[in-house]
Amino acid sequence: MDRQAPVWALYLLGTPRLERSGHLVEMDTRKALALLAYLTLTETSHSRESLAALFWPEYDQSSARGALRRTLSTLHKATGGIVLDIARERIRIHTDSPLWVDVLAFRQLISKESHATTADSRNAQQTLQQAVDLYTGDFLQGFTLRDSPTFDDWQYFQTDSLRRELAGALERLALIYTTQLQDTQAILSVRRWLAMDELQEDAQRWLMKLYAWAGQRGTALRQYRECVRVLEQELGVPPLTETTQLYQAILENQLPARPLAEPPARVEQPVNLSAPEDYPLTGRDAELGQLQNIYWTGSGRGALVLIEGEAGVGKTRLAEEILRDARQAGAVTLTARCYEGETQLAYGPFLEGIQSLLNLPSSLASLEKISPHWLSEAARLAPDLTRICPDLPTPPASNGPGSQSRFFEGVRQLLMGLLSGNPPGILFLDDLHWADSATLDLLFYMVRRLRGHAVLVMLTWRERALSADVRIKSLVTDALRSGYGFTIPLKRLTTTAVIKLAGQSAQSISEEQCLKLFAETEGLPLLVTSYLDAIKQRGTLPANADWEMPDSVRSLLRSRLPAPDEPSWQLLTTAAVIGHAFDFDTLRQASGRSELETVSGLETLLTLGLIREQGESDCPGETRYGFTHEKLHHLVYEEISLARLRLLHQRVAEALAAGRAAKTGHTRLESGHLAARIAQHYRSSGQDTMAAEYYQQAGDYARQLFANQEALAHYQAALALSPSQPATLYEAMGDLHVLEGDYPTAIRSYETAAALLSQAELPGIEHKLGNIHGLLGEWELAECHYLAALEGLPDPASQAWAYADWSRTTFRHGEPARALELANKSLDLAQISLDARALVQAHNIMGILERNRGALDDAATHLEQGLQLAEASGDLSMQAAALNNLALIRAAQGDPTAAIPLAQQALELCLRQGDRHRAAALHNNLADFLHELGEEETAMQHLKQAATLFSEIEVDDQALKPEIWKLTEW
Repeated sequence: MDRQAPVWALYLLGTPRLERSGHLVEMDTRKALALLAYLTLTETSHSRESLAALFWPEYDQSSARGALRRTLSTLHKATGGIVLDIARERIRIHTDSPLWVDVLAFRQLISKESHATTADSRNAQQTLQQAVDLYTGDFLQGFTLRDSPTFDDWQYFQTDSLRRELAGALERLALIYTTQLQDTQAILSVRRWLAMDELQEDAQRWLMKLYAWAGQRGTALRQYRECVRVLEQELGVPPLTETTQLYQAILENQLPARPLAEPPARVEQPVNLSAPEDYPLTGRDAELGQLQNIYWTGSGRGALVLIEGEAGVGKTRLAEEILRDARQAGAVTLTARCYEGETQLAYGPFLEGIQSLLNLPSSLASLEKISPHWLSEAARLAPDLTRICPDLPTPPASNGPGSQSRFFEGVRQLLMGLLSGNPPGILFLDDLHWADSATLDLLFYMVRRLRGHAVLVMLTWRERALSADVRIKSLVTDALRSGYGFTIPLKRLTTTAVIKLAGQSAQSISEEQCLKLFAETEGLPLLVTSYLDAIKQRGTLPANADWEMPDSVRSLLRSRLPAPDEPSWQLLTTAAVIGHAFDFDTLRQASGRSELETVSGLETLLTLGLIREQGESDCPGETRYGFTHEKLHHLVYEEISLARLRLLHQRVAEALAAGRAAKTGHTRLESGHLAARIAQHYRSSGQDTMAAEYYQQAGDYARQLFANQEALAHYQAALALSPSQPATLYEAMGDLHVLEGDYPTAIRSYETAAALLSQAELPGIEHKLGNIHGLLGEWELAECHYLAALEGLPDPASQAWAYADWSRTTFRHGEPARALELANKSLDLAQISLDARALVQAHNIMGILERNRGALDDAATHLEQGLQLAEASGDLSMQAAALNNLALIRAAQGDPTAAIPLAQQALELCLRQGDRHRAAALHNNLADFLHELGEEETAMQHLKQAATLFSEIEVDDQALKPEIWKLTEW
């Protein structure tokens, strides 16, 4: 059968499917596809009894045979009657079947290669490459038959066998490519082999050698570090002796010989250490014209533009053109960048940009026009506002009602006040695909309120197929529909554009060589200019053999580096450890160089084009620097020895902490972004205890700003080290897991915290455990935890709260009389304590119970009192509970119209807090209210959202938890 155009094709590697002439053949049941796969790969005939028992083991013989007949009929019809050979008692695939099967083709190619001789190495390479290209995914990937364990076992062994065959093919293919000096292809083969099992040290060593032979010594050393990390994380063991010996050999430039003798070394040409050429924007006339039109005609009323494209396509370069024009016209601009590896640093880009704006001479006049109330909210993110405006009022507590909205609105008012003007200001966020979720939340809040402000929000982004991308697309789509959003997709340069760009280079290049340049770079601007820079610096055109991209660009970057024994090299390595941007003081302290040496070294690095000034840091009058290219940053980092890396990371952490303390007068950091950076440096230096302390600070800060995912990540990082207060971390993580609806993990976190706490500290944890078990419908466990809590709770307020929650759980269990008894105790204790939060809980449960017995007016009175107290106390959870329960009262009183806004307010609070389970319940309640009003379409939307959220609540897989779905009031 011709592989290029099989009429009938069965694909079993990856997602299984049957195609006819390239079109998908639909089958009614999964069993039909499974049966076809089994008959095809076993390549023999099977009795009806054996097939019926295999695929329908839970049926009796008669029912199983009937199911088999129906499935065979479906399959026979789907395959046009030319694939199956169906006899009275036995079934098989036709011996002359036209069906092409990728698994069989894969195995035929592997078998063909295994019989090749040494003289056939070229053919063997082509055969193996065809085989591995066929392997697009594991056998029947994502496909299971839950009611047929025997078939699942057969599928498992087929998968394992095929994976081993693929590993062997990749190993042999890598060897052939290595002997043929095709390092790039050899590396790709070994990396794919290693991706199947990271614990294969022979593959790890081979990859190290290949990188070293290809001239990528830093990458080879980095691969060893990755090997160490994987072995420690997965097995808790160090690498084998031969792996460590290979690392040492690469470190000392004593590489083992290739399987085949290497060609003579090239004679390197002298290199001119001039800075890279600043090329004009080429091939972007249409995109630049569109961007200019958006800015000068649309942004006066507020506009959003997204520049999208792959890495290196010139997104930032295009944005810089309009930024330059805007600045020359007198506009205020804010430029900030998101960085890979910093997705857990909440609000990092905004913090970076706001600090630069505050240092502008015009900022003081703009700040005087902004309400001090909003400035005090924005000061949570930018504490330097309190220095510039010392008379700001104290903001409300960060856990109060509407606190996140106030915080977001404060930051929005600050940015719009600083940027709006004539000409319009520009807010530019570069590399949005690396943004943390908190930054995206704040950005989305601002963009949806952009209309009416003379500001252009400009974003660059490349799609990475992550969940954040869906949100970014949604934001842009909404803006497009509303008429103020625009997208500018960037494609690679055309041949004409590359020729034009090359013609603007200082080096004369023929048209033929330009075409070669285009073929090698495929029109990617970053690579085109890198090649042109290399040509300019070398003073000669490269020979054909020198056009390989990785070596040429790597050589170009290395050629700009100072000698390892020079002070500027020490400053450069220190800068690489600090990260994407650094200031003078941090660089000087961490490098250990004197002030004069640091100044001299910085001047050298600026002259060489290795770093550039990026404007002022968060300290007025202090310049910030950064690498001219991120690849250069990574290259320098790879060249640093392990011992020096640990030392530099420790010095950087100490310098950052000391610098912040000197500027603020506080030892505890006000910025979670900085705390996380310091933690990362301490961790890389091996100072686990210090790293844990700063991770905890970062988590606390993120939690205050409602960045729950970032907070959880920071707490987990702290626990992985040596925290001084592990119980506090486990309890905080338990609280976050409860909001996420991940109850099994929350229980484990609370139980771990309980194991680490003293007896006097246990009641609070017992109370929280009781609440979770109550939500899960585990009534006896909940009661045990409530009793344990009440035995140790010292004050009436805490006791009142526990009795209220116990009463609610008892009521859900179907014991209203006992629930009322517990609720009365709660109310009595709350009135004795005069604690507002305890009174909210008590009134809340009384409202629930009064509603249950039909006393709707009394219930409403309790809940209205509770809502008033909840708003005063600032507890979002209690406020949401009171609003929800009051909405249910209004609905029960026959007024669903009044119930809807109350439930919507409660839903907004739950979503803001990240409380998934209660948000699901509120969607369900809203669906009921809307149904009563006859708004079926909107009701169904809420019902679908409720079902989705309920289904995502994490519970014990071993037991059904119907109480999860029954939550309506709390």
